[in-house]
Amino acid sequence: MLQRATRMLDSRCENVAGGTFHSFANLKLRQHGSAMGLPANFAILDRADAEDLIGLLRKEAAGQAKDRSLPRKNTLADIFSRAVNKSMPIQDVVGNDYPHFMDQLDTITCLQAAYTRRKRDHHFLDYDDLLVCFQRLLQEFPDVRRRISSAHRYVMVDEYQDTNRVQAEILYLLTDANKNIMVVGDDSQSIYAFRGANFRNILDFPSLFPGTRIIGLEENYRSVQPILDLTNIVIERAQEKYAKHLFTRKAGGSTPQLIEAEDENSQSLFIVQKIQEFAQRGVPLHRMAVLFRAGFHSFDLEIELAREGLAFIKVGGFKFTESAHIKDVLAHLRVIANPYDRISWHRILQLIEKVGPRSAQRIYDAIAATDAGVAGLFTIRLKHPGIERLAGLYQTIDPTAMRPVEIGAAVVQYYLPLLKQSFDDHPKRAKDLEQLLGILERYQRLDQFLTDMALEPPNISAEDRLVAGDVEEDRLVLSTIHSAKGLEWHSVFIIWALDGRFPSLYAMSKDDDMEEELRLMYVAATRAQEHLFLTYPRQVYDRSLGIVLNRPSRFVDMIPRDILEKRSVRY
Repeated sequence: MLQRATRMLDSRCENVAGGTFHSFANLKLRQHGSAMGLPANFAILDRADAEDLIGLLRKEAAGQAKDRSLPRKNTLADIFSRAVNKSMPIQDVVGNDYPHFMDQLDTITCLQAAYTRRKRDHHFLDYDDLLVCFQRLLQEFPDVRRRISSAHRYVMVDEYQDTNRVQAEILYLLTDANKNIMVVGDDSQSIYAFRGANFRNILDFPSLFPGTRIIGLEENYRSVQPILDLTNIVIERAQEKYAKHLFTRKAGGSTPQLIEAEDENSQSLFIVQKIQEFAQRGVPLHRMAVLFRAGFHSFDLEIELAREGLAFIKVGGFKFTESAHIKDVLAHLRVIANPYDRISWHRILQLIEKVGPRSAQRIYDAIAATDAGVAGLFTIRLKHPGIERLAGLYQTIDPTAMRPVEIGAAVVQYYLPLLKQSFDDHPKRAKDLEQLLGILERYQRLDQFLTDMALEPPNISAEDRLVAGDVEEDRLVLSTIHSAKGLEWHSVFIIWALDGRFPSLYAMSKDDDMEEELRLMYVAATRAQEHLFLTYPRQVYDRSLGIVLNRPSRFVDMIPRDILEKRSVRY
């Protein structure tokens, strides 16, 4: 940014101190950290290093026996980091974000203390420590604060709505001498509370810095006016906000549409049809995007896109058939359709404790030797509780009498304990499996379902990340809304605009969460330049809660038809 400014203006810009909060904190700690006993040659732990250190401490805490109930090292690192960035006690972070680990709270708290001690003993700072230590330096050492503050006459911060409490406190202390600060931000786009961003920072700025002048930037250069008319109404529903009314000088544009689909598959088919229509009109695939609240919302659509040969990239969340837990369940289903699928048998068997590659091969060979299909598993004489449990699953399944969704439900019920053992985020992945069963419901034959799964293009990795302007391959963009912030497309589809999905049922119990969900809808809608569609299935049964969801999102419900056109589709 400073290099660009230098090219646009002159070399004076080279004298401006700039960088991320973390890089600036690192520089100042090396210059002045000795005041608080921090040597200038302290080492910085990157995320991988931090996880490795936590992993060592975790092993020590678990003893020689592997304690499967403890969170894995990456999850522990997330918990520790969230506690810092949200300025919350560990017990609140675990209770809010990882309630299934509350029975391990004492051990997690001890691990955090051990991690802190080990870093202090070896002069290690992780990324979060850079901010915390810099804040402490400014707060507890007035002479140092005055030197640093006096050296920086003006301070400017971009994307201020995404700052956390520690960063806001650093800025307040950093401007102690001059009180010259300018921040740029949009309260309506504060959507990263899960990372520690504090919505109150931007709202409370005028009270923290008396005499603040607010400059409204209301002209929009991206979207046509009909889209802005809708987004203005959406954000007006926020309880706390800076009032603004977006306008544009761009001409034309169509009225956004709210599409009620008969079911999830009709929603997917509508989107595929519209994408094909736009493509025929000359709109490249990479200029269109499908946005969603959660990664599993796009699973059914991915199947239909693959069926039609429409290339896509998914950003945020896992691509359907590339996620390990989906692969696990599909492997259990594949051996029903093809009992001699050695790859699937190996995957299934190695999910069982104390069954490795060699054991899996011996068991598979024994099953194949019986020439009895899956039933060969019942004849193997192995005194292994895991194998016996697997055999029990297949004994309950009759492919000739059961519908595919019933077979899938039996497999998921069997798999859930294995899911819990394998993944720290198992509650989230369980929702993916619920979505999988929803897709299975529309199939009458298991082999047809498995064939559709095989249609997924194998060359598109879920690890791909979208880069604005990177259009080497013409691919439709599927993205979570969080990953779409800052980007724009010619045409945007917001799927699952269903009350209970967006906003999610879990957000409805807290006002702050609902406010952020509303801002998410605003961010999603403002990604569109020319065309905007919001879609939802008319009636969805939520298996986990046992309720039917059948209303459009409250964020767009009851909006006048001249602002949001309403249509129903059926395929």
